[in-house]
Amino acid sequence: MPIAQLVTLLSQQTGRPVFDKTGLTGIYDFTLKYAPDSAQGGGPLGGRAGGPPPGAPPLPTDPDAPNIYTAIQEQLGLKLDNQRGPVDVTVIDRIEKPALD
Repeated sequence: MPIAQLVTLLSQQTGRPVFDKTGLTGIYDFTLKYAPDSAQGGGPLGGRAGGPPPGAPPLPTDPDAPNIYTAIQEQLGLKLDNQRGPVDVTVIDRIEKPALD
């Protein structure tokens, strides 16, 4: 996958904006194994793919697997670094029901 797609998936997994500052281009083939955050239910990078269907038993996880931050650094040689910066925000000032004609 291209780095841009990895960045999008990492944003979804971490629940935070992730920005690509690597300068890497091209397409990469990798496997990332990590223990999914139970609050976020795993995801498409490894761990569990979105969790089991409702009513099914939970999918097994490797208790020795690292968290996503450690896995990114140890397995891919990349680092997720906390920084402050501007992000796009949508603000809704007002909302009305549509007029029925």
